Amino acid sequence: MPETGASALPPPPPQASSPLFRAEHFVWLTARVLEQRLFAHHFLNGSADPVETALDAYRNEDGGYGHALEPDLRGPVSQPLHTARALHVLDSVGRCAGQRVERVCRYLTSVSTPDGALPAVHPGQRGYPAAPFIPVVDDPPSDLLATGPVVGLLHRNEVWHAWLFRATDYCWQRIEALESSHPYEIEAAVAFLDSAPDRPRARAAAERLGHLVRAQRLAVLDPGGLESWPVAPGYAPGEHHFPHDYARTPESLARAWFTQEEMDRSLDFLAGRQQRDGGWPVTWRQWAPGTALEARPMVTIEALRTLRAHGRAIG
Repeated sequence: MPETGASALPPPPPQASSPLFRAEHFVWLTARVLEQRLFAHHFLNGSADPVETALDAYRNEDGGYGHALEPDLRGPVSQPLHTARALHVLDSVGRCAGQRVERVCRYLTSVSTPDGALPAVHPGQRGYPAAPFIPVVDDPPSDLLATGPVVGLLHRNEVWHAWLFRATDYCWQRIEALESSHPYEIEAAVAFLDSAPDRPRARAAAERLGHLVRAQRLAVLDPGGLESWPVAPGYAPGEHHFPHDYARTPESLARAWFTQEEMDRSLDFLAGRQQRDGGWPVTWRQWAPGTALEARPMVTIEALRTLRAHGRAIG
């Protein structure tokens, strides 16, 4: 019988291996089936069909997604953040269309706030475990962090549904009214602006947000001096954000916010964060043992995709 315990764990991949090889070792060792299928699709020429099949395990009868698809919300109930993650997965494999997305839009309509947008967390989460930094309230307000990425992805895929009209108006109003913000909200705004149909308006809004990001020091421009950069209130110690977090591809409107030197330093830092086991770290607050384990493969896949999109060799 094989020996059990820490001494029997598989060794980490050789440090001299390519980032992709090391990440593959990490994914096969730790990831959920969904992230295994995603990794195979993005980096090993795998089909999109197994990704859709794996994602279906998280889908509910109401057309939304639950079952801890977004690891910081546990339990079976559909939630906007789970559903946003599902749309991100479908978009990344070119399957964000058809009846599946029509059902998603019906779900979004059913959980919208009075102004037509999405709450961060629907009250149906009550009674199930959730991260302490994601409060569950009875009458949740609209939230750009939940709404912006969903609306952006639907526009990106040329989905047209009645739900989009008011939700799009909400995103414009919220973004154009921002006088101060925090990194995750800015990321959500970028996700909307990068695909918003009104391109001149999107470019103007993005330019204003870029000035806000630099003025409020919401992006670390010199990773060599992290201690001198602030962390947003309520964020975990060391939960900094960098140019590559906002401009995940060179085509993003956020890319214009940063010089080439700043972007190069950011990407160097991202590449250097790959850990000994082959995965990238979770930087947000960890509150339960399983959530970080489930999130790290997601973070690892996104890191590799960002590096590759910006022309960095990953192997």
